[in-house]
Amino acid sequence: MADGKCGEAEVEVAQPLGRWPVLSYGVGHMLNDITSACWFTYLLLFLQEIGLAPRDAAIVMLSGQVADGLMTIVAGEMIDRFGRFKLWHIGGSVLVGISFSSVFGGCLLCTILGTDSYLVRTVGYSFFAAVFNIGWAATQVSHMSMVNCMTSNPTSRVALASCRNASPMVANLGLYGIALAVFGIVKAKTCADIVVQYKWIAYVSIFVGCCFLVLFHAGTEEPTLKCEPNCKKRARIAWSYWFKKTLYYQVALLYMLARLITNVSQSLIAFYVTRDLKMNEYSKATIPAIIFCCSFLVSVVLQEMRWNSRRLKSLLTIGATLWVISGAAVFLLPSQMHNLMYPLAVVIGAANALVMVTTIGLESALVGEDLNGCAFVYGSLSFLDKMSCGLALFVLESYDVASSCGEARGLNTVSRYGTGLIPACFAVLAIVVASTLRLQDDDVARADRRARASAAAALEAPLLV
Repeated sequence: MADGKCGEAEVEVAQPLGRWPVLSYGVGHMLNDITSACWFTYLLLFLQEIGLAPRDAAIVMLSGQVADGLMTIVAGEMIDRFGRFKLWHIGGSVLVGISFSSVFGGCLLCTILGTDSYLVRTVGYSFFAAVFNIGWAATQVSHMSMVNCMTSNPTSRVALASCRNASPMVANLGLYGIALAVFGIVKAKTCADIVVQYKWIAYVSIFVGCCFLVLFHAGTEEPTLKCEPNCKKRARIAWSYWFKKTLYYQVALLYMLARLITNVSQSLIAFYVTRDLKMNEYSKATIPAIIFCCSFLVSVVLQEMRWNSRRLKSLLTIGATLWVISGAAVFLLPSQMHNLMYPLAVVIGAANALVMVTTIGLESALVGEDLNGCAFVYGSLSFLDKMSCGLALFVLESYDVASSCGEARGLNTVSRYGTGLIPACFAVLAIVVASTLRLQDDDVARADRRARASAAAALEAPLLV
């Protein structure tokens, strides 16, 4: 009888999802994506423009990244144990909305204590940065973990992941559109004007994200696939199961490198275009917008492809190679030739899409049908991502020295290293790791036959639909 129920459940969940559940799920991470775009692009710039030293600004970001990394592990473990994806999602979103407005909306702790001392400002921004990232992590892990638990249909899983992958690109473009409008309307002549600029960017971003949040909760039901008690495959999976898989370490390293490439360069590009290349203030929005617009277009092209292991590795290698070339060009580009940054932004956008889409596809292939361990996989990989990015930016900013206006800046600047050379080095390492991947599309004859079959089906389907 138990076997019959299990079989019936599998038949039911094998049916493809409709368009509305896929689209409503895809926009469920929009609040996270648009606030994350602002966090990585403008946080360090904002904090330094209002008077914090580069190292202290990096401490604020590091406090958030550490809180984020730790929360991904906690959230992953709790969701694997108790489920309730949507409850974690809404709780995290509330924290994101409240705390993000306090990070970019001025020092709330200074207002509460009635002081504007440097120490209180640093502590206040660090505290709300940590709270923001705790909420962000809870939302991220719950949302990512839902993919493999909403359906067992491989095509629908790919459609869900693809729609989710498009969300950050749309969110980034939206954020840079908002920023461009705010920078044009509110002129930054004083420190107070700078706070007003970023406060409006934060408030509008939160409003837009919350609108999509309503659509997500209205159109997405709580996943029940992993909750079938009579199915043998639904048994809880121990952490050690993943630690015995070579593919887990390879995917984890590739995902971490991909995030380091995109996040480190994104965090420092505003410094690079305004300080190193001497471009105007609008470039803080236009250059990142070009990058993410190209990422979106390349991702749309990728959906038309049929995927197998060879093509997956090839496109990952091509994306990393493009980053090596563009990273070296960014590092060496003189300020007199700053207009070349526009075509370089196109190449960087294409490289980002190739690297991120392929590594995220590898995550889904790794999980397969091991549903009761999916939250740990996504949580642990996000932990590596957040901790490595936070530490990398902290080390870089520790060597940054604020230069006076008009002072000549050579090649030896943190923003040049962080936007060009260091991501290029990460890309080289990604190429090496990708060459060691052993993905067998047809090898399903081992003990874990079902998981391998699911992974192969995921690789053969388009990553974006």
